[in-house]
Amino acid sequence: MKLGVLTVLYQGLPLEGALDKLAALGVEAVELGTGNYPGDHHCNPFELRGDTTKAIELRKKVADRGMFISALSQHGNPLHPDDDFAHRAHETWRATVELAAILEVGVVNAFSGCPGDSTGSTRPNWVTCPWPPDFLEILEWQWNEKVIPYWKREAAFAADHGVRIAFEMHPGFVVYNPETLLRLRAEAGDAVGANYDPSHLFWQGIDAVDAIKQLGGAGAIYHAHAKDTYLDTLNVRANGVLDTKPYDRVAERSWVFRTVGYGQSEKTWRDIMSAFRVAGYDYVLSIEHEDSLLSIDEGIAKAVDFLKPLMFAEQGGDMWWA
Repeated sequence: MKLGVLTVLYQGLPLEGALDKLAALGVEAVELGTGNYPGDHHCNPFELRGDTTKAIELRKKVADRGMFISALSQHGNPLHPDDDFAHRAHETWRATVELAAILEVGVVNAFSGCPGDSTGSTRPNWVTCPWPPDFLEILEWQWNEKVIPYWKREAAFAADHGVRIAFEMHPGFVVYNPETLLRLRAEAGDAVGANYDPSHLFWQGIDAVDAIKQLGGAGAIYHAHAKDTYLDTLNVRANGVLDTKPYDRVAERSWVFRTVGYGQSEKTWRDIMSAFRVAGYDYVLSIEHEDSLLSIDEGIAKAVDFLKPLMFAEQGGDMWWA
């Protein structure tokens, strides 16, 4: 398995500066944002898909530093009920797939998106419980009228370009756990899989290792993020895990995102690494920094130092613990 980083956190630097920082840390892969929520500070798909020379130059900048591009990330909401918003997200998605084909990058990371509750909606509506009965009616309308038709078409588009879609299971969107991911995969086909990010699973009460077993058993893990979550047991006991307070109100929240090792135990992360190996996932673990208590440089360095000793390596055909 290779250690990577999502470069969006270095959006204030030119790509070369970000790559130099990461190469110095021994990072082996980079995940580049191409628009929508991550932004396109280092990789504009509309510009690069029309200029193959520039696209190849970008890939060379990465390769010259001993790294490769693990995925392009354009997490957005192409199912948004606002037509203009959805159209922009869709166009960025398609441009990213086309660029991925040029760069010979086989994975594009995404969100599934979330529609509204009807054709007249203006805001997304994330359904989280089955009662009153109109909630289930909304959910089935979303899946049958919006989610399945859109992603069946787009999965075919991705497959035609030699690209697999790796959905991050993120609350707020229709795919937020293994069950919903596998439901979409069953409808849209094997081009659909997971960008496995345990940080969103931890606070939902999902066992991270069991999730890998479930997804890995279906051959549905295409990319992975390394991000942790700290749960404040006092706040959880008082208010549960559903929490709409801003992320910077750390002391008041039930959970916050942390650098790996600052949320869950080392044992948990060792078990995650083992589960990846058993499931046959041996691609990239990409660090995503969203820790409000550590600076970017500090958070990345600590994550690299924490993860490297836990990762599997290969030598002479034998597998061993690094």
